[in-house]
Amino acid sequence: MKINIVKTEGKNVRSSAKAVLIAKSAFEKSPYAKICKAFGFEGEGKFFIQESHTLLLCLKALDIDSIRETGASIARYFKALPYECVNVIIESKLDENRAYALFVGALCGEYECVSYKSKKSVSKLKELNLLDAKGEIKDTQILKKAQIIAASVNETRELVNTIPQVATPKYLAKHAKQISKEIENLECKILDEDDLKKEKMGAFLAVNAASVNPPRLIHLSYKPKGATKRIVLVGKGLTYDCGGLSLKPADYMVTMKADKGGGCAVMGIIKTIAQLGTNIEIHAIVGAAENMIGGNAYKPDDVLYSREGKSIEVRNTDAEGRLVLADCLSYAQDLNPDILIDFATLTGACVVALGEYTSGIMGHNDKLKAQFEKYALESGELMATLPFNRHIKKLIESKIADVCNISSSRYGGAISAGLFLSEFIREEFKQKWLHIDIAGPAYVEKEWDINPSGASGAGVRAGVEFILAQGKA
Repeated sequence: MKINIVKTEGKNVRSSAKAVLIAKSAFEKSPYAKICKAFGFEGEGKFFIQESHTLLLCLKALDIDSIRETGASIARYFKALPYECVNVIIESKLDENRAYALFVGALCGEYECVSYKSKKSVSKLKELNLLDAKGEIKDTQILKKAQIIAASVNETRELVNTIPQVATPKYLAKHAKQISKEIENLECKILDEDDLKKEKMGAFLAVNAASVNPPRLIHLSYKPKGATKRIVLVGKGLTYDCGGLSLKPADYMVTMKADKGGGCAVMGIIKTIAQLGTNIEIHAIVGAAENMIGGNAYKPDDVLYSREGKSIEVRNTDAEGRLVLADCLSYAQDLNPDILIDFATLTGACVVALGEYTSGIMGHNDKLKAQFEKYALESGELMATLPFNRHIKKLIESKIADVCNISSSRYGGAISAGLFLSEFIREEFKQKWLHIDIAGPAYVEKEWDINPSGASGAGVRAGVEFILAQGKA
């Protein structure tokens, strides 16, 4: 869909339909009230005026979040209707933030996973014009930014939605190579199974031991000249997780194609940053593996040896993502980052704690956590901090190894997983590291906000806004 900012200056702009965003408080005095009330519409929600081909969207407030979500509603509403061009009017003071929110919402709202359907629905809507009657939008670069970010979010969604017989670790590596060819200044390095052995990534390799699909470590890098800071992103890329020998119940295996959400997100983030440009060097590390069953699968009671040299007692093979991340975080720290952030669909406990729509932020630096939360919320992604504490840390102690891969308690599981990862963060990087658990919003089996049923692209918008802000700091 093409999006435009049209400075009307009193001129009529042709279109096949119109969408009007108006605050509920302004509805009564609007020219739409009389005809809407005649059909029983009292000014809350949406109402289509057939005669003028106008979709009226009455909102409690014309705030950024509401406008973003309404942008998605417009794209979805007109998808099944015979209109190719829609003019959008926001009955409020117009600015860059409102325009950007509308565009991101509309572009993300038009995505739908149809790759595996024999009959694919195609939207007739080809163009969306935001009418700027008073010339209030000065920075038209927001249009380009919205297009780039939305494209990356949608690409991340499609990658997460890709079915497990297709999306193997090799497939993720191929995708990374492809985007490095497409985007200037983006480099790609792939470590295969032999390389992982040389790196002594015993935890990572153990998780993939029973899979017929060999593991891959993906390393994408963006190195602009004169970079002032280095940020390293790490993503969990479990292309499928059946739980291993600690086998998941059948119903819990469904949607496990989404366990690669963190890895897909960091690839989406670095691709976006390379396109938008910044003065920060970025690295994206993805641990791509499959957790399967077989005679050579790793087992509860095994002791694994990580790249950092710490031994890990395995008490549950379904706590596998943290094992892959432990070795990837070790590799990432060798790059000497100023900021280190991992993204992972790590725990169901985080979903229990925060709900399906909110990611958990963990780490040792309160200021850094607050900064990330701020920019995440501004991007439209819901996030909240979960506090580490010494009592939960005791729950991952092992009697036979340096640390246990699972807590001895069913409570505080998201935090104990974060504290497990902290065991593999060197002292000099403790204050520079954040752990983002995106298990809730990464994949929700219903439409919500600007997201479709299925993969949401969680982490991409938040990560991009945080990095861009660091570049301005």
